[in-house]
Amino acid sequence: MKKNIIKFALISGISLLSVSCLNDLETEPKYEITLENLLAKDPNAIEGLLSKMYSNFALSSTKGPGDSDIDGANAGESPFIRGLINLNDFTADDMKNRWGDGGLDPLTTASGWTDSNKFFKYVYDRIYYVIPQTTNLIKIVNSDNVNVANKEQVTSELRFLRALAYYYQIDFFGKGALVTTENYGTTTPLPESSRKELFNYVEAELLDIEAKLPDTNSYGRANKSVARMLLAKLYLNAEVYTGTPRYNDCAIFLNKIFGAGYQLESNFHKNFRADNNTSKEIIFPLIADSNVSQSYGNTTYIINGSLSTATMVLSDYAAAEGWTGHRATKAWYGLFATNATALQASADVRAKDFWTTGHNWEMNDYKEWTDGYPSIKYSNKASDGSGINVSFSPTDFPMFRLADAYLMYAECVLRGASPIAGDALEFVNKVRTRAGASAITSNQLTLDFILNERGRELNLEGHRRSDLIRFGKFTGGSYIWPWKGGIAAGTSIPSTYNLFPIPSTALQANPNLKQNPGY
Repeated sequence: MKKNIIKFALISGISLLSVSCLNDLETEPKYEITLENLLAKDPNAIEGLLSKMYSNFALSSTKGPGDSDIDGANAGESPFIRGLINLNDFTADDMKNRWGDGGLDPLTTASGWTDSNKFFKYVYDRIYYVIPQTTNLIKIVNSDNVNVANKEQVTSELRFLRALAYYYQIDFFGKGALVTTENYGTTTPLPESSRKELFNYVEAELLDIEAKLPDTNSYGRANKSVARMLLAKLYLNAEVYTGTPRYNDCAIFLNKIFGAGYQLESNFHKNFRADNNTSKEIIFPLIADSNVSQSYGNTTYIINGSLSTATMVLSDYAAAEGWTGHRATKAWYGLFATNATALQASADVRAKDFWTTGHNWEMNDYKEWTDGYPSIKYSNKASDGSGINVSFSPTDFPMFRLADAYLMYAECVLRGASPIAGDALEFVNKVRTRAGASAITSNQLTLDFILNERGRELNLEGHRRSDLIRFGKFTGGSYIWPWKGGIAAGTSIPSTYNLFPIPSTALQANPNLKQNPGY
């Protein structure tokens, strides 16, 4: 059992919260007593309430895996991590899903996207479930009759979580209503804010809370480095989001993270095992636990979805269930080798993260389980190989980690940022040699190499679609992968697919919102 983790189902009353995400600007959370009265009577209740806010990114609900905080949503399908993988990995070159149920086919083939797809709606609704909740709690924590300990830090953590939700709104949908402490609770629909307006707001929030967050914090909670990493990611993608590159700013904040004591784990796979809560590399995890934070949507979705008794032994991964769903395409494992024999012979330990026995290199049919290789990057076992078979994963999701920061820094330098933290080549080679791959020379360090190395290092961590967009390779026909555009060999997709459609339910709820072009 993990020690010192956030316990999400903490205090009575938290599970009573029920907000309709379609009316999130006009409906306050409902409690048997108001939050303000609760905190006025028991200031220590803030720990449970804050944990609830963090859990919004990891769980479907604190009531348990069979319940969803999102009105009308399927409890298994609607958690945030599941949405992140669906939207940033299934839509890209690395992973495909064979189920095809209720909107997954359009994601996995990057074709036929509409504003009625429930998987776009689940992510949008989760974002606009987090934003008003955190905003409401910020207002309450800072009200006159509430006196919680470490008020500034608590407020800053809540503002970070709100900024994190807005970051994904910016990345996925490009615009939306800007809910703040000043306009929260308004009875009229808020105006639509542009991508740049949302960007500027998130940037200002993160810059303001950076100094107010602690250098270190309890496991799974935001500290200075966590805020700096989100700010660096915002700047890394600034040219996509606003049209203005901010690579030098990205490098500046990455440099601050490099001095905070994080280290690459000598064992790459420890970052994806049940004991990854002791990893020195993970900057910000989303917590999973087989007993106290169960979800069908956190790493349970990644692990169980990638396993099947048809070709694999579930106990090898301490899994009680295999859902026969996800396989990688050759666009991912082809980054390591050109055939299965060479893949298994590679010295790069990341090349071993694919189950090849009984499976085909080519994905001629994405609905055929044996076409493509299941990813075994994540496991329910600890890094020493121990673990009992469980239905819900105990492995935390590594949202931010140091290897990503190293590769981000190298990319910034290649894009013109002034080197301030060290040699970009050195950082890339640290990532590669840790994995058993050979070091590269300065002549080999190009932007295309960085994109490929990010694929080798970070796939199935919720980054791939965003990376491909930043490199100009997601839409169009310059880069093709299996089943892109709905055909096995792949084909061009329109540039409008660089953004997802605004769900029809959101448009109906707020007439000020306008659909993204092309939908």
